[in-house]
Amino acid sequence: MPWFRTVLLLKEEINVDKFYPVALPVLNGNEKKYVMDCLESTWISSNGSYIKRFEEEFAAFCQVKHAIACSNGTTALHLALLAHGAGPGDEIIVPTLTFVATANAVTYCGAKPVFVDSEPETWNIDPKRIEERITPRTKGIVAVHLYGHPADMDPIRQLAQQYGLFVIEDAAEALGAEYKGKRTGGLGDSAIFSLFGNKIITTGEGGVLTTNDDALADRARLLRGQGMDPERRYFHTVVGYNYRMTNIQAAIGCAQLQNAEWHIAQRLRIASHYTKYLRDCSALALPVQQDWAKNVYWLFSVVLREGSEAQRDEVIRRLQLRGIESRPFFYPMHVLPPYEKLQSATEFPVAGRIAAQGINLPSYGTLTEADVRYISSTLVNIVSGL
Repeated sequence: MPWFRTVLLLKEEINVDKFYPVALPVLNGNEKKYVMDCLESTWISSNGSYIKRFEEEFAAFCQVKHAIACSNGTTALHLALLAHGAGPGDEIIVPTLTFVATANAVTYCGAKPVFVDSEPETWNIDPKRIEERITPRTKGIVAVHLYGHPADMDPIRQLAQQYGLFVIEDAAEALGAEYKGKRTGGLGDSAIFSLFGNKIITTGEGGVLTTNDDALADRARLLRGQGMDPERRYFHTVVGYNYRMTNIQAAIGCAQLQNAEWHIAQRLRIASHYTKYLRDCSALALPVQQDWAKNVYWLFSVVLREGSEAQRDEVIRRLQLRGIESRPFFYPMHVLPPYEKLQSATEFPVAGRIAAQGINLPSYGTLTEADVRYISSTLVNIVSGL
């Protein structure tokens, strides 16, 4: 039975017979077959053949030596930070405009997140603002590839080399994105990905840490598995964590990876349709793709050129009444209660504006051009009337 809602908006009764969520997983490959294989084998926990297979295939996709499957993207980032030696007294530079997990993972280590404003076109961390945040306590930089567009990694890496810092890519939203022809996952000293249900590929919950550093990979694997010595079972050499992925998750991941290029192609197709139908709307700023980048458009996102956060929220409300789910951009870290006292809000004018006026639109692989046309025309009509 179709989703149905009757609403009253501006004294008009509107019947909505189709709902467009922001995200929807597409499980159109061997997911069921591989999961049934797990169930029949009884290997359903953190051992089983699909885990090794998934790690090997994920590493090959990202063109790196190591992929370490984890329970989610946040635990993958925590592991990466710990493997790099982050701890109490350290400072880790992160963008203020990111999902909260980026800052939280730093905090889990006992380190302090130090926020940097956004670059206005890509919405990523502004490399020109990083050096002013570096102190003798700075240990590393987490470069987030926000909404699927890679951060400008060359100047970030140059600063890191100059000051002896590590660089972690937070590629939670950017599987398959490219920087100067090289895929995310191998652009820093390590990288992390999220496989949550709304990501480009999914395992329901899940994450992956990638690196080309053998020693770092060994350290991360040790910490992931309760610190148990790989050569001496139940002998735990360090305080570790249970951050392992299950064989069932990995089985889904193997099936999703087989269609990863298709999933990415659908994001590009959808972005092309949105661009076609929204580019003439002067009220909206659309996402860009720099010449040196391949944007995978995890979510197609727009920014109101004028207006307040309240007006943005009104746009979201009116879209919802027409059967279109949309979401605000992430709140910048510097305005959230756990972090608002670390730095002054006046230091982040670009991120503050983008976050207050940004909207994420439905972006999943089974959207048709007709769907995107309807969503776009509805959005244009709403913003034109603000």
